[in-house]
Amino acid sequence: MNTSRSEALFAAAQKLMPGGVNSPVRAFKSVGGQPILFDRVEGAYAWDVDGNRYIDYIGSWGPAICGHAHPEVIEALHQALAKGTSFGAPCALENQLAQMVIDAVPSVEMVRFVNSGTEACMAVLRLMRAYTGRDKLIKFEGCYHGHADMFLVKAGSGVATLGLPDSPGVPSSTTANTLTAPYNDLEAVKELFAANPDSIAGVILEPVVGNAGFIPPDFGFLEGLRELTNEYGALLVFDEVMTGFRIAYGGAQAKFGVTPDLTTMGKVIGGGLPVGAYGGRAEIMAMVAPAGPMYQAGTLSGNPLAMTAGIKTLELLKQPGCYEQLEARTKRLSNGIQAAAQAAGLPICGSSISAMFGFFLCEGPVRNFEEAKSADTTRFAKLHRAMLERGVYLAPSAFEAGFTSLAHSEADIDATIDAFRESFAIIA
Repeated sequence: MNTSRSEALFAAAQKLMPGGVNSPVRAFKSVGGQPILFDRVEGAYAWDVDGNRYIDYIGSWGPAICGHAHPEVIEALHQALAKGTSFGAPCALENQLAQMVIDAVPSVEMVRFVNSGTEACMAVLRLMRAYTGRDKLIKFEGCYHGHADMFLVKAGSGVATLGLPDSPGVPSSTTANTLTAPYNDLEAVKELFAANPDSIAGVILEPVVGNAGFIPPDFGFLEGLRELTNEYGALLVFDEVMTGFRIAYGGAQAKFGVTPDLTTMGKVIGGGLPVGAYGGRAEIMAMVAPAGPMYQAGTLSGNPLAMTAGIKTLELLKQPGCYEQLEARTKRLSNGIQAAAQAAGLPICGSSISAMFGFFLCEGPVRNFEEAKSADTTRFAKLHRAMLERGVYLAPSAFEAGFTSLAHSEADIDATIDAFRESFAIIA
């Protein structure tokens, strides 16, 4: 596999940008070797600057659920471009996408659009505190809610990938009110509430973890959190930036039948353009300026191009059979990966839900971030390189979920399983 142009461009990038990238995990630090620089994407595929083609299981880290550069999304964007790229003023497209989100997501009665998942989580934290008059927050080890100071405590994802338990530059006073518990450990949450009965504003979590690898909730875990937050007058927040419109049209809360008070979203609702959102019960959202006193603003929020891409993407996802196809193909991929590892005599555990999957190179089961850290990251690095050489692009970290799309064909799944079979045999 020739990657000479990627190597030259990355060498130049390292003199221009910190680490040569604009988001840390892209630098391949945890898997070693040379990062691949993309040139274009289409459907289930990505091409690098050297002309190599890959079956892509990152999908821009989740938004490309219909496939990259879907022709209907692109056509809608062409039409929107003719009207301008940014308004900085209200537009009808905001109403349309807001109504689609409200109709789909059980917890959302009102929504505010922002520009990223990080921005949505920053705003929702402020809103939790404003509504309850309390300062403390419970988050879960390995759950990532963006790079805002108050969330960079046992944050998984890129922080774990780089081996940074927290981040320099975050003052202890900022995170003093952030309490942490192991994911899937309801007793630990009960203890935190018992020790802080009147000071916890709420609990935020990824209802299905995607930033410590793929970790689904235990039976009763989400229901238990709902009961606890109700009991103590705290708010329950689902960070559905990854899971929203991906594991079900109404997100994880629709899939599992547990309705939080507030929800953060992103990725899919932008159809590949930068978008975030937060929403919830109308009485809580009424706190947000200008309706209420809690200030939050953004010049590019509700950007017409992002709204257009999101509207078209959700329209495509409402077509009959979409989620059944995503479920079936992703499950077949996940089962094939595990069978291939087992055939090579390697320990593995993993699972999938709809268009999201993951695996760990250890016996398992993996129920939280601490258990995820027992996975063989050295062997994963070798696997990642072997898969690249066979034309399959996986997340360059053992602590990230994988994503499928409607564009992944049965042949793509077959080719991917074959590549895993060959790669596992090499690294065993």
